[in-house]
Amino acid sequence: MSSRERYLPSMTAVQIAALPDKASAPVIVTTGAIEQHGYHLPVAVDSLMGQVWIERITEALPDNVPCYIAPPITIGKSNEHVGFPGTLMISKETLRMQLFVIARQVSAWGFKQLVVLNTHGGNTSVLIYTLREIEAAYGLKTTFLKHGVKLEPELSAQEDAYGFHAGELETSWLLAVAPQWVKMERAVCEYPARLSDPGELRPEAAPATFAWASHDVSASGVMGDATAATAEKGERWISQMVAGYVARITELAAPKSNP
Repeated sequence: MSSRERYLPSMTAVQIAALPDKASAPVIVTTGAIEQHGYHLPVAVDSLMGQVWIERITEALPDNVPCYIAPPITIGKSNEHVGFPGTLMISKETLRMQLFVIARQVSAWGFKQLVVLNTHGGNTSVLIYTLREIEAAYGLKTTFLKHGVKLEPELSAQEDAYGFHAGELETSWLLAVAPQWVKMERAVCEYPARLSDPGELRPEAAPATFAWASHDVSASGVMGDATAATAEKGERWISQMVAGYVARITELAAPKSNP
């Protein structure tokens, strides 16, 4: 079943009202961003990848697994990237309210689960508390969609720790899905720090983190090794992640028996 067949805005009100599986079907909303990704990638990487995930997931999802797609949120909270050309941003309040009104409508239509597929790290902290408020306000079960798989080939330890923006992973994805938009001759390797640096303070995914803006940690806007990217890696990683997403959606969509 294609993403269009599962896309709620493409349905009439009568069709939505007649959907039989609202109690178990998760409704997925992608939250992305329009922001600088160095000088080699388009500014729409995050929002583009949100739609790639939806297309690939719905193609791979068995037709008998109920799952529907909400309108995407394509501009995110990207104030950390302001100062580089091409970055758009909305406030945390605007991001929160967009998700809130989608949740309100999803609840009014009779669905019971709202799942967020977030492709931009700058959205995460806002989404966490907003999903808690949505659960309290509308009784929806909410969660982030995680693929939960170990990627092969593995990223290097350095890239895994410090390659969190426009580096090997994102550049490989784009080489796989939209190579015409990638300027590999402009790709660079630039890290905000090295694994050998003392202490555990890092900008992302560490025991201790700190607030940062792109200009603080990168001259190019890249945090990672974009030069190591290949289309083959990108396609392999996308396939692995899609399999993980499909497994998780199938689990979420399984009817729950009342105790």
